[in-house]
Amino acid sequence: MSALKQTPVYSLYKEHGAKTIDFGGWDLPVQFSSIQKEHEAVRTKAGLFDVSHMGEVEVKGPDALAFLQKIATNDASKLVEGQAQYSIMCYPDGGTVDDLLIYKLGAEHYLLVVNAANIEKDYDWMQKHAEGDMTLRNISDETAQLAVQGPLAETVLQKLTNTNLAEIRFFHFKQNVMLSGISALVSRTGYTGEDGFEIYMQAQDAPTLWNSILEVGGEDVLPCGLGARDTLRFEARLPLYGQELSRDISPIEAGLGFAVKVDKPVPFIGQDALKEQKENGAPRKLVGIEMMERGIPRTHYNVYVGEEKIGEVTTGTQSPTLKKNVGLALVKREYGELDTEIEVEIRGKRVKAKIIRTPFYKRT
Repeated sequence: MSALKQTPVYSLYKEHGAKTIDFGGWDLPVQFSSIQKEHEAVRTKAGLFDVSHMGEVEVKGPDALAFLQKIATNDASKLVEGQAQYSIMCYPDGGTVDDLLIYKLGAEHYLLVVNAANIEKDYDWMQKHAEGDMTLRNISDETAQLAVQGPLAETVLQKLTNTNLAEIRFFHFKQNVMLSGISALVSRTGYTGEDGFEIYMQAQDAPTLWNSILEVGGEDVLPCGLGARDTLRFEARLPLYGQELSRDISPIEAGLGFAVKVDKPVPFIGQDALKEQKENGAPRKLVGIEMMERGIPRTHYNVYVGEEKIGEVTTGTQSPTLKKNVGLALVKREYGELDTEIEVEIRGKRVKAKIIRTPFYKRT
């Protein structure tokens, strides 16, 4: 068995009581204090996440944009320098290779951020479809990423820099921001449904910045692990690859049609299949469910109407914010209407639930 990978911040985890788990081959903290406390900190103050396990790929050259337009479903030609975009890479049949963020760093220079478990697969896919005058470089090992998320994120991070962070709008970023003397790319993005920043830097600088953020944040910032990251993103209905997206789940089925520009002027991989789904409806639909009887819906639990199995749960939990047992389920389209009564099979017993509107939580 090969050793688990560690991020540059790993040596600091124990100082904060981290409980770590194997997450896709990485030894990562599932929690530092408790999932509930960390979740509440991000909803009410701020939380600090080490997300250095994410993958980063640099794309450069005159044909970089043409490459992105071919492999990604969103329209990268709309990006201006300093702007980020959520997009998806798909197979020809519309199944998902991965979801990603695209940052436009310069006229012919982009940064792609992909899921940790998919780095090798994604990079192989990109190399397979690369052509023309451009270069690809996997810079995951030399890049670290921290995320500060929550209503006090800007207040806390501003203490470490003279750059006016208020000028960074949602899904925009600034490069070469000096934070505690460390040069970083600071992006107003995140995976929690809250305001906040994702910060990219050289790997060796991450421990220093981690300590600096916690020091200036004081009681307003808690270190947070994967557990809170999952409940936070779930409440905001942000998809997780492997659950809401996969080789067998298209972005249209997952409700991500906003990031699939089927009419963009240049063809992209999966365009025909996704256009058909977008115009005529995908066979399945991702819906929110709320339990009407006791029980927590968990990933892969079967969902029924009568004796017909109509789908399965992709993610479910007791929502820390709503204090309700809720989930996301991928069901046959004809059963996807609001208020439809369904049953979730929990340990061999059918438990009543109904389809409700999502996201479960939206920042006001």
